Amino acid sequence: MNPAAVGLPTILTIEDDPVLGAYVHEQLGRSGFQVTWCRNGQQGLQMACEQAFDLVLMDILLPGLDGLSILTHLRRSHTMPVILMSALGAEADRISGFRLGADDYLPKPFSMVELRVRIEAILRRVALDRRPEPPRPVVREDARVLQFDDERCDVACQAQWAGLTRSEYRLLETLQRNVEEVLSKAFLYQHVLQRGYAPHDRSLDMHVSQIRRKLKAIGYAEREVRTVWGKGYVLSGHDEGL
Repeated sequence: MNPAAVGLPTILTIEDDPVLGAYVHEQLGRSGFQVTWCRNGQQGLQMACEQAFDLVLMDILLPGLDGLSILTHLRRSHTMPVILMSALGAEADRISGFRLGADDYLPKPFSMVELRVRIEAILRRVALDRRPEPPRPVVREDARVLQFDDERCDVACQAQWAGLTRSEYRLLETLQRNVEEVLSKAFLYQHVLQRGYAPHDRSLDMHVSQIRRKLKAIGYAEREVRTVWGKGYVLSGHDEGL
C-alpha cells in the first residue's frame, strides 16, 4: 500500500512473523489505517527514514536489524511515534526501548482492540503536541527551579534540557500541576496515557523511572517523583515515609 494516501493515518509495521504480521496488517487496515508491512529490520529502517509515517509498530526481535537498533537510528533524526512489541516478561528489552525513546510497548500476545486503542491514544497526543517549535527560551541557572516548556514538551534545570519524551513530559506536568498530591495509577493512565489501567501494564512505571533518571542527570533534586505503595505517584519535595 502507498503510505501517502490522503486522509488515513499511516502506519509502518515491522514484524517477521508471517501470521501475526498478516493479521495485524489486515485488522489495522479494516480499522481505517493505511498500513505498510515489512518483515526485515533493515528494510523497515530504510522505509521509516525515507517515507513519512504517522507511527511505527515493530517487534524487538527482527532479522537483519533488531527493533532496538532501528529505534536508535530513528531517534537520531526522526520524532515519529514508535510502539514496540515484545514477548511478555521481556522487561529488560522494554526498559531499553523506553530509554531509547519508544512511546509505548505492547507485550505479546495482545488483542487488536488494545493495539488499536494504544495507537489512537498516541496519535491524539501527537496531534495535540504537533505545533511549530518556538525559539529556544532563556533557561534560568537555578538548581531549585524546574522550567516547563509546553511547546518543546521538555523541562530544564541549570540551563540543561532533560530530553523528555512526549509521554514523560505529560506525566511530569500532570504531577507538577497536582504537586504534593498522590495521583492514582488509574487516573494517570486515563489522563496521561489515555487508556485504562491494567495490572500487568508497566508503561507508567517505566515512564516514571525514565523521568527520575533524566531529572537526576540535569541536577534537579528539589522535588522527586515518589511511589506511594498501593496508591500511586506524587511529585514531592520531601519524604514523609511514603
